Amino acid sequence: MKFMSWNVNGLRAALRHGFVNTFTDLDADIFAIQDTRVEANEVQIDLPGYYQYWNYAKRKGYAGTAVFTKEKPITVANGFGVPEVDGEGRSITLEFPNFYFIDVQVPFSGEKLQRLDFRELWAQIFRNYVTKLMQYKPVIIGGDMSVAHEKIDLAEPDDNHRHAGFTGIERKEFSELLNAGFIDTFRYFHPDEAKYTYWSYREDARAKNIGWRLDYFLVSHNLEDKMINTKILNNIMGSDHCPIELDLDIKTGR
Repeated sequence: MKFMSWNVNGLRAALRHGFVNTFTDLDADIFAIQDTRVEANEVQIDLPGYYQYWNYAKRKGYAGTAVFTKEKPITVANGFGVPEVDGEGRSITLEFPNFYFIDVQVPFSGEKLQRLDFRELWAQIFRNYVTKLMQYKPVIIGGDMSVAHEKIDLAEPDDNHRHAGFTGIERKEFSELLNAGFIDTFRYFHPDEAKYTYWSYREDARAKNIGWRLDYFLVSHNLEDKMINTKILNNIMGSDHCPIELDLDIKTGR
């Protein structure tokens, strides 16, 4: 199966920049997007052959996730069942007979780290949630994790230790998620490669490749022997993030 994930940085803008053509060309079995910034019924996308599932933020023009899948899931759940963190539309869980797939957009801590406490709470609730799911069947997570885990995951680590996405707290939370039973699939296949998924629009950062690896596919350890490959498609434009791909030797189970 082919999985794709992409923070589109606003779906309406992405649609103007050829999202549907890119989506069609990539031909994923499951395609997750984050940061849709739309409300219910605000955008209609015709994607023949796909079921569509959306989670919208209560706040207008903010966050939001969506998943497009060729196979219909058994169940679909928005959020974690925790009202204090579920209002921003940041996750969708699709259950299939052989695995769970979770689309996720982890909260940004803010330019002045004003949301770091909320982000830490959110990360702990998310870790507890996925750990419980792993008791029943394998888990695949795809999305914007809002963290560069190690120095290799951003172009200028020495300048960013106090910046959102590379603080000690955020990196520790991500380490604890991995230690709970997950594999960072890109780092598994490419242990020494510096490649990024996000570039600021400021100062021509993408052209200079001054970026961050913020987008990940994580799989539970019982899928290690099913992993085929993972890619960062940094040649695809249309957002300040690029799509990422995961190929697994797995079926939905139907």
